[in-house]
Amino acid sequence: MLVITRAFDERIMIGDDIEIVIVEFKGFRADNRRVRMGINAPRSVSVHRKEIWEAIQREKAAKAAEEAIQREKAAKNGQESESEKRSTGPGMPN
Repeated sequence: MLVITRAFDERIMIGDDIEIVIVEFKGFRADNRRVRMGINAPRSVSVHRKEIWEAIQREKAAKAAEEAIQREKAAKNGQESESEKRSTGPGMPN
C-alpha cells in the first residue's frame, strides 16, 4: 500500500486518467476526522465507497448463484423431457 500525505487542493494521479483531489478536511478530534475527496475518472471506471462495492459484489454473487440453480433446474427438466419423449415416442402408448 502506498501512503501519501496531501494538503488541501493537492492531487493524486492513478494512471493517466484518474485524478483524486483533496477537497476538504473536517473534524479535529481523532475519532471524528474526515477527508473529502473529489475523484475524476472516465465513465467506464466504476468508483464506489468500499462498503457499497462490497454490497454490489454480494448482490452479483447471489444473482450468479440463483442463475446457476435455474440453469441446473432447466437442464434437469430438459433431461426429463428427453427421457419422456424416448419412452413415449411414436407408436408407443402414453
